[in-house]
Amino acid sequence: MIGFLIKNRNFSHLWLAQLISQFGDRVHQLALIGLIAERSSGSSTLGLAKLLAFTIIPVFLVQPFAGVLVDRWDKRTTLLICDLIRGMLILTIPFVFIFWESMIPIYIVVFLSFCCSRFYVPAKMSIIPDVVGSESLLKANSLVTTTGMIAAGLGGMVGAFLIEYFGARNGFLIDSITFFISAFLLFNMRLPWRLLSYRPTRTMILQRTKEIAVTIKKSLWDEMREGVMYLFKQSEIRFVMNTFFVLLAAAGSIYVVMIVFIQERFHSVTKDLGILAVFLVIGLFSGVMAYGKWGKNISWQRTIGACLMAGGLMLLTFAMLIYQYPNIFLGMILACVWGFTIGPVFVASNTIIHLVSNEEMRGKVFSSMEIVIHFAFLVAMLISSWVSEFVDKGWILSVVGMGCAVYGGVGLWKTRKSTLAVAGVGMA
Repeated sequence: MIGFLIKNRNFSHLWLAQLISQFGDRVHQLALIGLIAERSSGSSTLGLAKLLAFTIIPVFLVQPFAGVLVDRWDKRTTLLICDLIRGMLILTIPFVFIFWESMIPIYIVVFLSFCCSRFYVPAKMSIIPDVVGSESLLKANSLVTTTGMIAAGLGGMVGAFLIEYFGARNGFLIDSITFFISAFLLFNMRLPWRLLSYRPTRTMILQRTKEIAVTIKKSLWDEMREGVMYLFKQSEIRFVMNTFFVLLAAAGSIYVVMIVFIQERFHSVTKDLGILAVFLVIGLFSGVMAYGKWGKNISWQRTIGACLMAGGLMLLTFAMLIYQYPNIFLGMILACVWGFTIGPVFVASNTIIHLVSNEEMRGKVFSSMEIVIHFAFLVAMLISSWVSEFVDKGWILSVVGMGCAVYGGVGLWKTRKSTLAVAGVGMA
């Protein structure tokens, strides 16, 4: 891994930028959880769901345009500007809005920050093939996924104790600083600045005039429709989309419920939540690294089906055992194994999209995927948050775990059946 990063300077800057900014994101997430707990005299599933809704609504308002525009813009410039804007927005919370009694200004800041993220995500995923060769995509995606996992673990560990004992304000400060550091790393990537080093010539002006005419003729709506149609025509991408829809629906169903479930079982706001998050990330990291090393020898369809089935069973096991035996050491082991089972899903899914998508379509594909999966997450989160007011949270987690296990098992069986059918045709 170290040799790969040294050899690919541009990718190493991108990788490190993600490590730092996503570390801050996890601290920021825990700071929001702590803030809700401080202002509601104990955490509430509906209060958390309301706040998280403002992080997801930008997906539907901004994402349809984001992928189309990212494909036209310089991707490194897009990433840099998004980091700077998000850093300045988050900085207003600890210095201004945290002293207000109303949560509305904080909702607005969170909403605007995640509007920037809607441009950031497709730009980040689209730039990867531009800085590494196609033969290194699996390794690069493994490292990018690992970035989020390492950052989540470290951010969860630091943020949990920091916010538990010193309050939410420090979490927002750390998050804003990490955005500025990430922007500095992106600025120092050795890539041409299309927007800053543009020297127009007569030929380039004529070409730009033609491009503007084409842009007027072919509207953003046409390109958005083109992205959606492309997504549904590609069977591999369609499979990934269905998988992510189920996975994010399950994540939405358990996200808020799991937070409050852990708070209630372990009687803390963020401390035990952060500890379990660290071990979940350790498991995710191990699963991703294992898949990055041996994944080429395994069908990605089988990988996704097997991991969903195993991950669902581990969620069911976690909910049942922690409900009966709320022991932090038991929770650490279960969280680690759970993370190991589901980590390869993200690497396999992102890699197959990179391999089957045309360069000019990647931004649109990732943007369309973001809309689909966040819709699943938002609806499932709101429904489960409301249901948790009447149904025990342990039961909700158990049902979702069983559902994921069944879906993964069915997918694995279908893959095996199709493989046997192909083998039978070959023998005939």
